Amino acid sequence: MPITWRDADRELHLHNGLLSLVLRVHENGWLGQLHAGAPLDPGRSYAHLAALPFTGFSNRLDDPLGFAVPTAGSGDFRIPALVVEGPDGATVLDLAYVAHRIAPGKPALDGLPSTYVEGPDEATTVEVDLRDGPTALTVTLVLTIFEGRAAIARSMRLANHGRDRLVIRTAMSASLDLPAGEWDVLTFSGAWARERHPYRSPLVPGRRSVGSLRGASGHQQDPSIFLVRPETTEEHGEGFAVSLVYSGNFLAEAELGARGATRARIGLPSEGFAWTLLPGATFTTPEAVMAWSNEGLGGLSDTLHDLYRERLARGRWRDRPRPVLLNSWEGVYYDFDHDRLLEMARAAADLGVELFVLDDGWFGERDSDTTSLGDWIVDHRKLPDGLGRLAADMEGLGLSLGLWIEPEMVSPVSRLFAEHPDWAIGVPGRARTESRQQLVLDLSRPEVVDHLEGAFAEILANASVRYVKWDMNRNITEPYGATLPPDRQGEFFHRYMLGTYELWRRLTTRFPEILFESCAGGGGRFDPGMLAYAPQGWTSDDTDAIERLAIQWGTSHVYPLSSMAAHVSAVPNHQVGRVTPLATRAAVAFFGLFGYELDPRHLSADERAEIRDQIAFYRRHRELFQRGRFVRLRAPFGRDDAAWMVVASDRRSAIVARIRILDRPVRVTDRLQLRGLDPGLSYAVETWPAPSPGGRVRRGGDLLQSVGLGLEPSDPPEQAPRGDFRAWIWVLTAE
Repeated sequence: MPITWRDADRELHLHNGLLSLVLRVHENGWLGQLHAGAPLDPGRSYAHLAALPFTGFSNRLDDPLGFAVPTAGSGDFRIPALVVEGPDGATVLDLAYVAHRIAPGKPALDGLPSTYVEGPDEATTVEVDLRDGPTALTVTLVLTIFEGRAAIARSMRLANHGRDRLVIRTAMSASLDLPAGEWDVLTFSGAWARERHPYRSPLVPGRRSVGSLRGASGHQQDPSIFLVRPETTEEHGEGFAVSLVYSGNFLAEAELGARGATRARIGLPSEGFAWTLLPGATFTTPEAVMAWSNEGLGGLSDTLHDLYRERLARGRWRDRPRPVLLNSWEGVYYDFDHDRLLEMARAAADLGVELFVLDDGWFGERDSDTTSLGDWIVDHRKLPDGLGRLAADMEGLGLSLGLWIEPEMVSPVSRLFAEHPDWAIGVPGRARTESRQQLVLDLSRPEVVDHLEGAFAEILANASVRYVKWDMNRNITEPYGATLPPDRQGEFFHRYMLGTYELWRRLTTRFPEILFESCAGGGGRFDPGMLAYAPQGWTSDDTDAIERLAIQWGTSHVYPLSSMAAHVSAVPNHQVGRVTPLATRAAVAFFGLFGYELDPRHLSADERAEIRDQIAFYRRHRELFQRGRFVRLRAPFGRDDAAWMVVASDRRSAIVARIRILDRPVRVTDRLQLRGLDPGLSYAVETWPAPSPGGRVRRGGDLLQSVGLGLEPSDPPEQAPRGDFRAWIWVLTAE
């Protein structure tokens, strides 16, 4: 059994041959952490790693001990995982071990997204009960270790068994005390149109944190944090990843103490959060996933990719090949009607597109972003015969119809706002802040969730819509729950997310055949929580190929290619004005879920022919792009090129891309070393779309990995392409 309990030592050991987590009940009843990381022999005791018997902090304050659930005010002065205020106002807890239960499988979390298993043999779960006597608070630590994955899922359940109300001030989903030594912190940060750029720095004494107080995980910070050794590279070295399966406010933090001990935690932030726990009530934290690897950043990514692609994403579209789509937004914006859309669709079908997505502007009287959000009724000025007729006409062209929606928002100029102004979030007696001429609906209120479910169920049940892009274009300001009493306003943000998840659950359950894609002004809520409802997300509103190199590189540390929508758009690019070759735009977008953001009616004959080839190439290799192992080769930071590749699970095929960012005179000899291939196989290497001057060549996997692919100036000078923003693709097939 992958969770072992040694009764004599009161020791829990979670193990699967890929990693170990060893916990111990100390002499005073607290649950300590003895080891996390490299797999250890489950047949041995590791009580000696506690160094000395621990009976409390008397005469030995601030010792660098490891704890499963560190609390505040008890002698461990590092960042706590749990702070609960009792009826006397004190926040000191004495959490003593009571019991534990080990069972096969993995339970779901009530009302929250989480990873899952399809059979009890895929994971083992232990629930450990800890109890504070004076408050009668029971904390149940829930830990699941997966078979064949170097990952552990963790959450906490708090139950008030006393007579007095308690207030939860801090409730971290995970707290991890790291092995001794130096660590670097890697986070993924940015802004709208430049999301999730990686930032790595040494952890120095004090705290390093990222988070969000916007009501969403946000464009600015990803809800994850990597702790890696200073010498760790893409393919070598030890590291931990901690990732939160949640889409609202969060905190991810690491602290290096004065005595060299490092602690990481992730979960709901203390700022803006206070949850009243009445007698008999329970509270469950969101789930966190902890991964470990001694095979570098790539090893951590492999674990997260496989788990999130296979056991976080769910539903009928989890394993299906995703369609090549055309989105109408950058092609026509709000300026369209039924006939114009059909003209675009006819041109798209001729190129090989499979799905036509009607973006914003199809409802209410929506000719700009100033009105109609909330009025989810088809605009018959533009679509006189409705969505049903449009979908039927699309299907007649061999296309499916997709639809853009933004359920969580309302325009002040709308029928919904006129009828229910109190449904928009705001503080009574104070002005509401508008953004993009819209306000946020209060999804913490069940009646709002019920209304939205009914409105969208009516639309989706009466038209053959096969894809839905669910957008969320602004964050929450003036947070206030109109149905919450004054002393419980600290619950608002989390209750909003619970209502949002409930609406997602209802619609995805009611319409299981629809492919849902999450969006939030681009990548403003691209997080593990959304993956539990939508197997893919719009990675960024920035579709410029060069900007996308950094965005997709950073995003790929946590998220698989099967979750990352990546499209080719028109030039000059609408976000940055850059002009890049059509081939380069496609080469970058191939490494994701492929599509187009343009008006195909305005393409030249040469562009149409090139796009046909691009779509045919992607469809031919779609399984590899969407489900292969993604390998980062050259980062697009501080150098003139970038490179990455995707490798089949059996290592018999691979596709490599190299993108030149800036050209230079007098090129130096260069070779691109590949990874992930079978060194014992021989591969046919072909360039795409044009064959290389030497035609199809054969190279051993050992040579391709140790020596590499030859790059310019090995090409004949007269044939070597010049200029910025160029791309090369190689297709490798084992022989």
